Amino acid sequence: MQKIMGDASTVVPNYLRGLAAAHPDLIEYDSEHRILVRRAPVAPGKVGLVSGGGSGCEPLHAGYVGLGMLDAACPGEVFSSPVPNAIMAATVRADYGGGVLYIIKNFGGEVMNFGLAAEILRRRGIRIEKVLVDDDASFPPELAARRRGLGATVLVEKIAGAAAEQGRPLDEVAALARRVVARSRTFGVALSPCTHPKTGLRTFDLPDGEYEVGVGIGGDRGHERRPLPSVGEIADVMLERVTVELGLQPGNRVLVLLSGLGSTPAIELYGLFAAVRDRLVTHGAEPVRSLVGDYITSLDSHGALLTVLHADDELLDLWDRPVHTPTLRWGA
Repeated sequence: MQKIMGDASTVVPNYLRGLAAAHPDLIEYDSEHRILVRRAPVAPGKVGLVSGGGSGCEPLHAGYVGLGMLDAACPGEVFSSPVPNAIMAATVRADYGGGVLYIIKNFGGEVMNFGLAAEILRRRGIRIEKVLVDDDASFPPELAARRRGLGATVLVEKIAGAAAEQGRPLDEVAALARRVVARSRTFGVALSPCTHPKTGLRTFDLPDGEYEVGVGIGGDRGHERRPLPSVGEIADVMLERVTVELGLQPGNRVLVLLSGLGSTPAIELYGLFAAVRDRLVTHGAEPVRSLVGDYITSLDSHGALLTVLHADDELLDLWDRPVHTPTLRWGA
């Protein structure tokens, strides 16, 4: 394993310390609890947004702390949930009097630990709502309970974050976040696994000329392994269940997020986006917003996650509102 790092046990705190040092106007690093907190001024009574998850999926979640998105993020170890104490510390920092919204990806450890933190803090008088992100379309509807939280997490954090900045109440921000989840689907593929920094080993073996269909962001295999096809056929595979489950019809507007998994060159990622967009347009859908790049990753895996949101006027307006974080910046 060749990596730019020292002791593997320090890779996460070093990342967080460096991120905060590079953006001192945006975020503060609390080394005691290993959380990141926004520095931008906050109106009293604003709903606070907190999220977190296993490290290795950068820039999720730390890169989305700031104006218009998260108020605090609590990263865990690589591919491991943050501990309840870190989540509670982040919640206290994000509580401005209007309550706190937890944005939780559907992974067992995250669901359990955020649930424990919420139970304890509610007894202390903090109002908390939880939103579960489970946009993974690689599992069929009959296995919906196993669907992982993937690219829709970024969309929820942005859109709910904008609503919170407007001063909307906690129940309204939570309902809006759930609507984003319900109207989003994600499908992932990988051409190579990732290398875990603590073991120095690839998380699975994948022969040349093959790819994994239905991957997540935790270094895990997909549901199926197939011979590697053309870029157009990959776009077809990624869109097949997404378009069916969203019930997209001609004239529908969509927001498209295409994220590399950490080692996907831009020349490949934008070529895949062109194929995806062509197919959406042929289907009659109108891609009105898009993000292409590394927005939710899996260490150094070579692959992509495609997220499609069936948008409406309100969601697009909130998406376009100002954001100022280490990763997303516009209108601010």
